[in-house]
Amino acid sequence: MTETKIFARLQADHDRHRELLERIDATRGDGDERRYLFEAFRVDVTAHAASEEMSLYATMLANPDLRDAAQHSVAEHKEIEDYLTALYETDFSSTGWLTRFRTMKKRYLHHIDEEEEEMFPAAEKGLPDAKKRELIRIFETEKPKEKARAAEEEPSSEDARA
Repeated sequence: MTETKIFARLQADHDRHRELLERIDATRGDGDERRYLFEAFRVDVTAHAASEEMSLYATMLANPDLRDAAQHSVAEHKEIEDYLTALYETDFSSTGWLTRFRTMKKRYLHHIDEEEEEMFPAAEKGLPDAKKRELIRIFETEKPKEKARAAEEEPSSEDARA
C-alpha cells in the first residue's frame, strides 16, 4: 500500500501531536516540563505544516477538485502558527497562557480531524499512485530540514521577520 504511505505518515505525526497536546495540558505553571513539551510540539508542528504544504498541499492546490480544501488548510496552518508565536511570547506561568493554549489545542485538533476525515480521503482518491509516492518522498526529505529550521528560529510577532 505504498500509495497510502503519505497519509499514514501524516497521521502518525498527528497522533504524536495529540499526545504532546495532552501532556502539555496536564502541566502546571512555568516549569521545565511545560517549556520542553511546548517547544517539542512547536518545532514538530511547524516542520510538519511546512513539509505538508510543500508536498501534499502544493499538489492539491494544482488540482481544481482539491484546491479549496488545500486553501482552507493552509489558512488554518497560519492560524496555528500565530497561536504558537503568541504562546511562545506569553509568560508560561500566566493563566492567559493556559487559556490561549487550550484555544489553540481545540483549533489544532479540529484542523487535523478535518484533514484526516475529509481532506486525506479526497486526496487519496483524487491523486495517482505515482504522485502519492512522490509526495511521501518530498515530505520525508523536507521535514528534517524544516525541523532544524524551526528549532533554530525564535518565533516572533515582529513584522520585521516577514
